Amino acid sequence: MVSTRFRTLLLGAALLLPACTFAEESLWPTLTGEDPGGAPAKVMPAASQQPALGTGDFVPAGVTPGQPTGTFVGKKVVELREELRRLQSSVSNHNGQLQQLRGKLVSNSQRYHGTIAAANARLQVGTTPGNPILVQQFSSAQGDLDNLTQDVALMNSLANFVTSDSTMSAFLSESSRAAFAVSGAVDEDHLQLAILEDEVNRTDVLIDRLLKEVTEDVRRQTNYVATERANLNLLSTGIRTGEIYGGSLLNVAVGTVGASGGMVRAGAPVNTTGRRPLIVIRFDRDKVPYQQALYNVVSRVLERRPDAVFDLLAVAPTSGGQARVALNSNKARRHAETVLRSLVEMGLPPTRVAVASKTLVSARTNEVHIYLR
Repeated sequence: MVSTRFRTLLLGAALLLPACTFAEESLWPTLTGEDPGGAPAKVMPAASQQPALGTGDFVPAGVTPGQPTGTFVGKKVVELREELRRLQSSVSNHNGQLQQLRGKLVSNSQRYHGTIAAANARLQVGTTPGNPILVQQFSSAQGDLDNLTQDVALMNSLANFVTSDSTMSAFLSESSRAAFAVSGAVDEDHLQLAILEDEVNRTDVLIDRLLKEVTEDVRRQTNYVATERANLNLLSTGIRTGEIYGGSLLNVAVGTVGASGGMVRAGAPVNTTGRRPLIVIRFDRDKVPYQQALYNVVSRVLERRPDAVFDLLAVAPTSGGQARVALNSNKARRHAETVLRSLVEMGLPPTRVAVASKTLVSARTNEVHIYLR
């Protein structure tokens, strides 16, 4: 009976992880590919949230009017005052754009997460592979995420405009200070210059605060969209198979290790002789449903070893003559490519996996072995 059903073996994982152990019984599926307690456990992915946006409202205080004095310095004060008015008008405009973009980001994010929650709820209770309702929900969520991406791009462009405002503010600050040194001024000129300089400095501080919040919003929302893009790719895999997964494996690895976690590389394949595989997938029939068990195991490994890398080995039996061995070897390599593609769809960076192939006398059918380095 065992030989006719899907078999996923988790062998000696505790021995392969000296820094951590897999003592939980739930980590060890039986030879039939099912959890020891019965049906495979389906866990709703933890709900992600949009990072908080800034709350600042950056409204300039305005420019104090002054009377012309008729001197050269007085004319310069009038010019600088007009420049400051234009600058403050630009800051007000950019502040309005920021508040509008923040509203759009929140609206699109709420709609996106509502759609994702509905799709995950349907997957959790069980559904058919490629359910058209879920496909439609996925398309809707993808559109919302594309809108979020566009909103973040517009906010990034806004940051560039605010940077130009900051440059102009620095110029006005320097010009107002330099005007004090120009000869031929009357006392009223210096009085108006002092007021102008103070207002320029306050505007400069306001622009700095605006630029800081816009830049921080762009950074947080860019990371958020990238995370959700990975989660959405995994949801696509779940819809295709009718299974529910957790978060993207990339988010598990990078989120724990840090920004450099995704750059860990497996390099060239290493010799697996004498090592126990973490997983053995036997392809003894068509459409072996290995994805859920594969995701569960790899995600738990990454939770304990975020920098983990894997060796993926295509194994073919040696029985049946040279032609048969060659045919099985090709099939085994295709199965290994399928498993690797599944891991990538689940979010595991392909650089974390080294692929190799071999034949084994003990193998009775084509297999894929996954080893933990």
